[in-house]
Amino acid sequence: MRILLVEDHVELSHWVSKALRDANLTVECAATGADADALLHTQDYALVILDLTLPRMDGLDVLRRLRARGGARGGTPVLILTARGGLEDKVQGLNLGADDYLAKPFELAELEARVKALLRRRSGNEALVHRCGQLAFDTVSRMFSYCGEPLALTPREHAVLEALIARPGRALSKEKLFHEVFALDDDVNLDAIELYIHRIRKKLERPGGDAAIVTLRGIGYLMQEKPA
Repeated sequence: MRILLVEDHVELSHWVSKALRDANLTVECAATGADADALLHTQDYALVILDLTLPRMDGLDVLRRLRARGGARGGTPVLILTARGGLEDKVQGLNLGADDYLAKPFELAELEARVKALLRRRSGNEALVHRCGQLAFDTVSRMFSYCGEPLALTPREHAVLEALIARPGRALSKEKLFHEVFALDDDVNLDAIELYIHRIRKKLERPGGDAAIVTLRGIGYLMQEKPA
């Protein structure tokens, strides 16, 4: 899941983005409101974590412009993370369309829990565990298990498999997977998806394993349970 973190405090941005990446999330960072607005105009994100006091454009203006665009991008979930924790700012943010509001200082565990809840809500499936046959993904621990055992994955493999298992029975194009897994500054090309799909398939090949990634030529990839 690709997240945009909009935060001008360099140390805090580094700390939060590292924690989210450790939770197998792809994070892009913007340090100004104008940069965030430009990214949100052209890129798709699963979630935006938005500070309010930003240079070059206030966070509330970023939120207002995002919601005014409408469509899928305009509906991107937004978690406001700010030191402006007064009632007036909170009410204004929620009225402009923020999905959640967390005041600084905050506990990292609470931020991670709120992020996970918003991502589950966005996927249209609030189940705590996604399953495909013997493959399971716990959205709270953010861990995969397969045939009753932990499934060891690299962060990129994890991101690809999460995107697929969160949409059971639905095909995802290579382009869609690429944009969900990689940040804009990652030095990779579209063919990297094929490499990660190949690696995941090898890890799913085990006795009793019944989960498979199917290639639909010209359409994309589909996660499904193997026929009995």
